[in-house]
Amino acid sequence: MGRQRGVIAAVIGLVGLAVGGTMAEADPPMIRSVEVRGEGAHAEVAIRGAFDVPTYAVRTRDEGRLLVIEVAGATLPSDGIEALGDSRLVTSTTAATTARGVRLELQLSRAARYRARSGSGRIFIALDASEETVPASTVAPAASRRPAAEGPATVRDVVIERRDGRERVVVELDRPATFEVRRDGQGPARLEISDARLAPDLRRFRRGLPEALVRRVNVRYADGRATIEVERDGTTQGTAIRSGNRIVWLFEPPTASDRPRSRTVARETDYAAETPEVAAFLSDVPLQVRGARAARRYSGRRIDLDFKDADIHNILRLLSEVGGVNIITTDDVGGSVTIRMRNVPWDQALEVILQAKGLGMVRQANLIRVAPLSTLEREREAAIARRKQQEQLAPLETRIVPVSYANPTKLAPRIAELLSERGSVNVDERTNVLIVRDIVDQLDDVEELVRTLDTQTPQVLIEARIVEATSQYTRDVGIQWGGDVTASSANGNPTGLVFPNNVGFTGGNYDNRSQTAGLSPFTQQVNPPNYLVNLPAITGTGQGGALGITLGSVGGNVNLNVRLSAAEANGTVRIVSSPRILTLTNHEAHIAQGTLIPFSQVSAQGVNTAFQEAKLELRVTPQVTADGSVLMAVKLTRDEPDFTRTSTRGDPTILKREAETTLLIPDGNTAVIGGIYTRNTGRNVDQVPFFGDIPVLGVLFQRRRVRDERNELLIFLTPRIVNRAEALPE
Repeated sequence: MGRQRGVIAAVIGLVGLAVGGTMAEADPPMIRSVEVRGEGAHAEVAIRGAFDVPTYAVRTRDEGRLLVIEVAGATLPSDGIEALGDSRLVTSTTAATTARGVRLELQLSRAARYRARSGSGRIFIALDASEETVPASTVAPAASRRPAAEGPATVRDVVIERRDGRERVVVELDRPATFEVRRDGQGPARLEISDARLAPDLRRFRRGLPEALVRRVNVRYADGRATIEVERDGTTQGTAIRSGNRIVWLFEPPTASDRPRSRTVARETDYAAETPEVAAFLSDVPLQVRGARAARRYSGRRIDLDFKDADIHNILRLLSEVGGVNIITTDDVGGSVTIRMRNVPWDQALEVILQAKGLGMVRQANLIRVAPLSTLEREREAAIARRKQQEQLAPLETRIVPVSYANPTKLAPRIAELLSERGSVNVDERTNVLIVRDIVDQLDDVEELVRTLDTQTPQVLIEARIVEATSQYTRDVGIQWGGDVTASSANGNPTGLVFPNNVGFTGGNYDNRSQTAGLSPFTQQVNPPNYLVNLPAITGTGQGGALGITLGSVGGNVNLNVRLSAAEANGTVRIVSSPRILTLTNHEAHIAQGTLIPFSQVSAQGVNTAFQEAKLELRVTPQVTADGSVLMAVKLTRDEPDFTRTSTRGDPTILKREAETTLLIPDGNTAVIGGIYTRNTGRNVDQVPFFGDIPVLGVLFQRRRVRDERNELLIFLTPRIVNRAEALPE
């Protein structure tokens, strides 16, 4: 027996030397002690260790009653840390090693404010629970009171920095200042600096990346306070500390324990772990019968074991020393074990040894009780039988549970699943209450379930904005010219030939619809001209312009008439439509506005008048998610009549614009769900063959038309949860 004890002591020493050698080689920061001092509603916590300036984060849980301090890259000594002092505010202190470093948890008797500061080899945290009206979860580590100085502090700059997957907002001041962080639900986090002002050249708005933790930073000033508002990812936790004249507001992604999780309203066991190390590997049932054992993670210290025919009690004592836990065995646990393991976590070694010997273990707080599996199974069956017997003998009570927002008839089947065999539930539709009769424990679960489900249904205001911009440009340039040349005896210029003695030339493009006014300087009414080139632009009242020129000889032998015409149009149209509608989540909403256009239909019964709808219509079915975003199925239609394009009977055509999609948008954000951009361009040239192709002179035989039409359509959608605070509580 003495030899076995010597072997156990030697193994423990080797394990300690191995761990100590590794720590000495890497030389990481180490936490040595935690000292708690204070009386009443005040306490001071001093964390001392072997490090220079620590990298740490502080946050609260459980409505401010649990303070968590994480020291990055730190470790704990093999023999544990020393806890000194006593305080009524701090009831317990727990330390554990995680993948990031050392995690310290201070359990408080009530919610408290905290202030944190650090120095070489120490971290000081001051706790103040005198103001219970402000939850500690909404107050970040406040800076120490700034030294007495004349005038308020000045905020010189605010920057966003990204480093190692974390983001931080750095506030530069000209001197230290007092600050505090406030969070209102899912809204932006606010850092308020008392007695401060803003520098004149300070940028008051900064934008981060859409996928970043910090989306936007706004700086404001009011009532002698400088406020920095940070729009962040809804699950991001922030910690603010003072570093000289700077305030560093650190944001990091949430850990697995910080993510939102479901609430438990019905419990099957009453066991609870008190230390993180025990809770990390033990379950409420024997490990050998747990179905998910293959997915277990082992976090214990790695050790080497080499024994032959060693007593099981000595092995358990060794593992108790290495793991820092208490192990108790029953009288029917015995035997010897031969084992050889290297670099194995001690909690995994314990599980394997118990499984090899047909043993199991049960956790009760920080104690481990080892017994044969058959004994544990009998105890479990007996416990189940006792619980059933207690339920059968427990007195029944009747409770009236009021329901405000939910339908009690639909709640009744869900409540019936929580009741015992003796329980019952009835619905009083007139007063909208549930009448539940069962034992006290089940009634408490029923009330918790009703409080969880009986919440306001989220109401969503959906605002759509349809922006349509149209620009048109047309240009038309034309020319008309002609004339006549006469050689005859009547004009005194015959040709002098017998034949032909009289010769006349004139344009042959006769156009009695052409505008003739202005072709003669002596009369407004002239005969319709015979144009040699007749390619006019379309002009008229309110459109374009024209210029007529007449050239002729004294005797009227040679005449030349020219008419230049040109028209140009440039226009821009912007149409904005904004339908809005309010509806409940998972309920379809519909809103429309438009007109009915009559048109004729010819059939065997005669001519009938029918109507075609041309309207603006919005159909949407929103669904509010747990994080406050809105999932929507949207169908948006905008039809309008076009009287510029009509049928042979004069009926207008219908211009249709429609978008149908499903998308996810955060509450209050605006998204562009679709857009259409069209451009129509054209260039037409009418000319006289051959002559129109002559360089420079060809313009006298051409008509040129240019057209450019652009149309752009954008559709914006903005959902807002109007009763977010009531429908989506924290």
